[in-house]
Amino acid sequence: MLKTDQLTPHPDLAAIVQQHQRHPWKKPCPAHTRAAFDRLLERCGCDARPLILDSFCGTGMSTAILAERFPNALVIGLDQSSHRLGKHRASDRDNYLLLQAEAEPFWYCLAEAGLTLIAHWILYPNPWPKASQLKRRVHGHGAFPVLAQLGGEMELRTNWRVFAEEFAEAAALIGLSGAMERFSTDDPMTLFERKYHKRGHDLWRFRGAFFN
Repeated sequence: MLKTDQLTPHPDLAAIVQQHQRHPWKKPCPAHTRAAFDRLLERCGCDARPLILDSFCGTGMSTAILAERFPNALVIGLDQSSHRLGKHRASDRDNYLLLQAEAEPFWYCLAEAGLTLIAHWILYPNPWPKASQLKRRVHGHGAFPVLAQLGGEMELRTNWRVFAEEFAEAAALIGLSGAMERFSTDDPMTLFERKYHKRGHDLWRFRGAFFN
């Protein structure tokens, strides 16, 4: 099970999210992420399907599953590791694209270009389990508030209840309305989900949507 020194949601979470809302994250976009975004723009030029984003997609297993589930959308899988992406087992679907990119600056590229999402999936991101690592978690990151500009539905999955509770709290602060719940699945979407399910871990998810 997860080793952590934090047993409840971090007391500084709300203040950190609100600080990031007041002072937007301005890290320059890495060259490889910009190049990946240019690939997406090129694809969008000849593919007008609505966008679904699969951030931190690992091997792209979940991306291919989402492409099968949503045939009328273009599903974009993002991961910063070429090694993980290189393990992808390609499907015969033509409606997904895997890109090596850092997710957070890629979100900013989408927002700056005025592109929006119909759905965004974040499946088992690195939990950064030490209390001192809050700002490295997806909901404590400086880029988290930009997700409000992308819109759409959102699903986060994790095997750490505190992470899901924090995500739900942070989501409400940026206008993402939803709820967390414990769930079980016999049809895992990622290799991590398959491993956690086999080991009998409790699984948690947050599902919600942005409302303008």
